Amino acid sequence: MADKVLIYSRFPKTMMARFAERFELLDAGGKPAREVFSADELGGIRAMLTAGGSPLGAEAMDLFPKLGAIVCYGTGYDGVDLKAAAARKIAVGHSPGANAASVADIAMTLMLATTRRILVADQYVRSGDWAASKQSPMMRPQAGMPGRRIGVYGMGEIGRKIAARCAAFESEVGYFSRSKYDLPYQYFPTLEALADWCSVLMIAVRAGAETQHVVNADILKRLGADGYVVNISRGSVIDENALVAALSDKTIAGAGLDVFDKEPHAPDALTALPNVVFAPHIGGHTLESHVAMQNCVLANLGAFFDGKPLPYGVKTA
Repeated sequence: MADKVLIYSRFPKTMMARFAERFELLDAGGKPAREVFSADELGGIRAMLTAGGSPLGAEAMDLFPKLGAIVCYGTGYDGVDLKAAAARKIAVGHSPGANAASVADIAMTLMLATTRRILVADQYVRSGDWAASKQSPMMRPQAGMPGRRIGVYGMGEIGRKIAARCAAFESEVGYFSRSKYDLPYQYFPTLEALADWCSVLMIAVRAGAETQHVVNADILKRLGADGYVVNISRGSVIDENALVAALSDKTIAGAGLDVFDKEPHAPDALTALPNVVFAPHIGGHTLESHVAMQNCVLANLGAFFDGKPLPYGVKTA
């Protein structure tokens, strides 16, 4: 008899196909599990699969008295209360680095689209203004990548791949992280110092209480009128109200955003602005990344049901 796994968050069924070949899936379809399954069914659940950003606290964990493993699909696990999991001796797993390359690619795409005003240029062609030789102040020359100062906030797997890509574009790269690493990039001791130095701030830090709205009005002001911010991390890292204000009054020049504070809802005040490029949290959404993340999920679930430590576990205390 196949081991049972509760699908706690809402996922496309195509993404669950490989798991269904090995496990019996109880898919809540994104609804509260107690509304879909009986108390008896939930009482026997030993493992669940969740999206890392989905809130999963102590109260939710208490619904599953036999729960022993929470496996996150993807790199993030910020929605999981790690202290509550540790107190209940629940192992937490994720997919570290599995989507790093594709997320780094989206970061570069958003940066180039924003700094080179690709959406404006696209409309300039589509509208016929280019063919009609109509002048547009939005089409004036912009600074290129050689010599541009790129600040990377967070130097994990994704941050390192972003830094390498930026260096290949002949840009200067600096970074701020909790730790200083032996890397060929300039290290800054504070986020404030990094923002003072760079013209593009790439946010690649892990989300958590310590990074909640850490990119605030002060950090944005330090970027300056020619500065840009690109966020492929979590929406919670940026104070969205401060970002709207900074973009509206031209405190900064623009932004590229793949993530938002309350997904899937991007604030109207943001989407109304012409100096922002958006993506619907698709940083890790490539075929290769999904295969890699699914491999990690399968390895974690398989190890758990075999009574072994999770190979891609998160420290819960």
